Amino acid sequence: MAKKQVIGGPLEIGGRVLSLSRAIRAGDFVFLTGQIPMKNGVPMTTGTVEEQTHAILSDIKATLELAGCEMTDVVKAMVWLRDRADFPGFNAVYGEYFPSEPPTRSAVVSDLLVDACVEVEVMAYRPLGSAG
Repeated sequence: MAKKQVIGGPLEIGGRVLSLSRAIRAGDFVFLTGQIPMKNGVPMTTGTVEEQTHAILSDIKATLELAGCEMTDVVKAMVWLRDRADFPGFNAVYGEYFPSEPPTRSAVVSDLLVDACVEVEVMAYRPLGSAG
């Protein structure tokens, strides 16, 4: 039986190593930690929800690639928005990254631990040994 595999190096913010993994492969599934918008290794606390969503989904795409996955392998997304009014802008950008057969998704309005507009977490399915 295959053991879990940590994907990507440890997460760091401001030189501090966080107590979580960027992603974990467990068999045919890849679980990503909740992604906040980052720019040059620093959380984005400014910018529109669209800019922040692009930053998050670009980082998610890059992390999935490290795991041998693509955006089309995402089967579930969980979204936290700080403000309900940001949903249309978020959703427009999200649709650019998942133009057909989008994953299942949950979205809630919640206060975030970082002063950002949005956070996104995904789970992907890519059987081990599948071509990329």
